Amino acid sequence: MKIKNVPGMRQTVNGFFQDFLRLRNLHRCHSKNTAIALNDARCATNHYGEFMQILRTPDECFANLHEWTYEPTYTEVTTGEHTLRIAHYEAGPRDAATTVLCMHGEPSWSYLYRKMIPVFTAAGHRVIAPDLVGFGRSDKPAHTGDYTYERHVDWMSRWLVANDLDSLTLVCQDWGGLIGLRLLTAFPDRFARLVVANTFLPVGDRPPGDGFMKWRKFSQEVPQFPVGKIVEGGCARRPLAPEVVAAYDAPFPDETYKAGARVFPTLVPISLDDPSSAANQAAWKVLEGFNKPVLTAFSDSDPVTGGGERGFQQRVPGTNGQPHTTIVNAGHFLQEDAGEELARVVNDFIARNP
Repeated sequence: MKIKNVPGMRQTVNGFFQDFLRLRNLHRCHSKNTAIALNDARCATNHYGEFMQILRTPDECFANLHEWTYEPTYTEVTTGEHTLRIAHYEAGPRDAATTVLCMHGEPSWSYLYRKMIPVFTAAGHRVIAPDLVGFGRSDKPAHTGDYTYERHVDWMSRWLVANDLDSLTLVCQDWGGLIGLRLLTAFPDRFARLVVANTFLPVGDRPPGDGFMKWRKFSQEVPQFPVGKIVEGGCARRPLAPEVVAAYDAPFPDETYKAGARVFPTLVPISLDDPSSAANQAAWKVLEGFNKPVLTAFSDSDPVTGGGERGFQQRVPGTNGQPHTTIVNAGHFLQEDAGEELARVVNDFIARNP
């Protein structure tokens, strides 16, 4: 399948991911779609009716991915009258003193952490990397209206509790921070440390940048949402190998699977009347009293979150005295650009704060 250029698209990208739209053939899995319709009483209040249609990417779409050998573990979470299957990947000893919880964002999946996982396990750590609902091998509600920020937090909170994870070092980027920081502030006793990388926790008290608004508009209007190329466009060290771009595309056999990826930009709170503004303000109150070790590790070439580390360093007491770092020559997806380097920074941070 080829993506054609859209008039005005290049202007949309300026201020966000440079060279974002050097679109080529997208990897596709031609397997038959698997769809499950489940009753969800909460959907009765919206125009999608009584049922939530849930898509499940066929397993064969994930066969023989480049540098990815991890098999998923599935957890079913039930809210109201619907059940979703959430995938995660595990490596390292289950009895390790530290479990590194790696949370991805938009529009990636846990494949983003493939360069980091071996560095963590070599240091003796256990690693857990979940796919958010709508991404990777997790279930994918088929309509954008099925997704809200608070539903994402609820889904992942239930997943966290169901797996009874603790002694966690959270490593979070992009929406992995918007959701992961909410998990940490809801269950602080389960977390021992925090590493914040190219993310933020907005409450809507300040207008977003022009680049973000162009990105949000693009995400809603582009006819075909080129996931792998979006990731490539958000990297400083490009081009990515075709097989890597294909791996980022793998969870999305066609456009019907991309509702979660498309809608994410619209769920970022950009005003104080946003449905998640109050919850994020409450989360900041917890962070402002969080004394456990916190490290910021932002990159130097991210037009989206650049400078965001200062807010954490100024407001979160756990950042005091920590060796905050900037990952050089890395873009928004610093795990892809400099995964091994970032993982070594995290390992050093854990060793300094046993």
